[in-house]
Amino acid sequence: MWNMFWPIALVVLSNTFYNICTKSTPENANAFLSLAVTYLVAAAGALVLFFLAKDRAPILQELGQLNWTAFALAASVLALEYGYIMIYRAGWQVSAASIVANISLACVLVFVGLLLYKETITLRQLIGMVVCCVGLVLITKK
Repeated sequence: MWNMFWPIALVVLSNTFYNICTKSTPENANAFLSLAVTYLVAAAGALVLFFLAKDRAPILQELGQLNWTAFALAASVLALEYGYIMIYRAGWQVSAASIVANISLACVLVFVGLLLYKETITLRQLIGMVVCCVGLVLITKK
């Protein structure tokens, strides 16, 4: 059971800290330089963890296992991070921005699952999406 829930707990804890840090990025700091420093530190940390891992092959062999997804993920993460910095600079509250973005994402991913991965959409999911959309209207209405 723990194996199912610790990754969710890690994502929630990390995402909480992520939003606090992103909202706290100085407005006068260049967003791209801030992200470059962030990714350099993250890359160094990932490399240290790679070399500490016991279940790894030599680095050149591991590099041979990679495909286009590493590059696409890098581009999407960069866009995601920049988007969040701009969300907070545009004046969004941390409590509203994250929920609007994540509910919107969840609704989009239902269709991604259907179209790309042949997952099924249940009536419960459709009703949930309608409830989420009503929630989005209530949250963003001033």
